[in-house]
Amino acid sequence: MAAILVADDDLFIRELIAIYLKKEGYTVFEANDGVEATNILSQRTVHLCIIDVMMPNKNGWELCKEIRELYDLPILMVTAKGESEDKVKGFQQGTDDYIVKPFDTHELIMRVKALLRRYKINTANKVTIGNVVIDANSMEVTINHEPIIFPLKEFQLLFKLASHPGQVFSRDQLIEEIWGSDFEGFDRTVDSHIKKIRKKLNQQMAFDILTIRGLGYRLEVIKDV
Repeated sequence: MAAILVADDDLFIRELIAIYLKKEGYTVFEANDGVEATNILSQRTVHLCIIDVMMPNKNGWELCKEIRELYDLPILMVTAKGESEDKVKGFQQGTDDYIVKPFDTHELIMRVKALLRRYKINTANKVTIGNVVIDANSMEVTINHEPIIFPLKEFQLLFKLASHPGQVFSRDQLIEEIWGSDFEGFDRTVDSHIKKIRKKLNQQMAFDILTIRGLGYRLEVIKDV
């Protein structure tokens, strides 16, 4: 299942959220403030963030902005404040959804699941090619049993290509399926992500990601390792 970061300086709230997430099978990382959350993000594979607004050292708005600049992660903000201006500020910083304390834990879980679906996180498949395992259940990539950290969009892109070896995908197809039809960026975003994937997979492997000039990309199985 997906790994979720819960950042909240209220120990009771943080542990309450963690309990219900773990009951659903999610892996949970807990952070007491924004600085601790940043450290976890740099060291762990995280697929969704639940962030409280009012935290010491680095507040939720600052953390949300930082995550949006560095990662492709869905963000759910949790706060005691229900004023519309606070919600607007949260969305301006890049949050995907917003829930107000006190909240119903079942509603929180439903919002988490909805965000994971919106970001097209597949949790039911595993692809193995030679010495590489791409596991959508744990959202992990391992090479020779050693885990390699991939941000969400890079993982989704690799999983898509590896699920259909030999098939050519255009940049437009990949953007539509990974980023969504409402994506307003450039098609070169795909190129940038492919470059990062290749760099991380810079080992002797059983496949290669080929650039098909004028068309797009194809994952080609080359040998067993």
